[in-house]
Amino acid sequence: MGIPTIILVYVVAWWLVFFAVLPWGVRSQHETEEGVTEGTEPGAPANPNLKKKIIVTSLIAAALTVGYYFVATSGWISFRDQVR
Repeated sequence: MGIPTIILVYVVAWWLVFFAVLPWGVRSQHETEEGVTEGTEPGAPANPNLKKKIIVTSLIAAALTVGYYFVATSGWISFRDQVR
């Protein structure tokens, strides 16, 4: 398994996890006490916490990539055709 494969697995895992993590803890503007900021959509997030979500996403994607690497190199699951 080469470095480009590992990078590709990480990037794909990162985006999948990011879209899964994105809605965690989001409250829309109309759900908060501050109310809706004039000129914005009431359903827009009041505080999306993107920095925290990016860090969490990166850690989870790294763990998934390490797990994939371990499974792919351990021989538990073969990604090659078996000829008998």
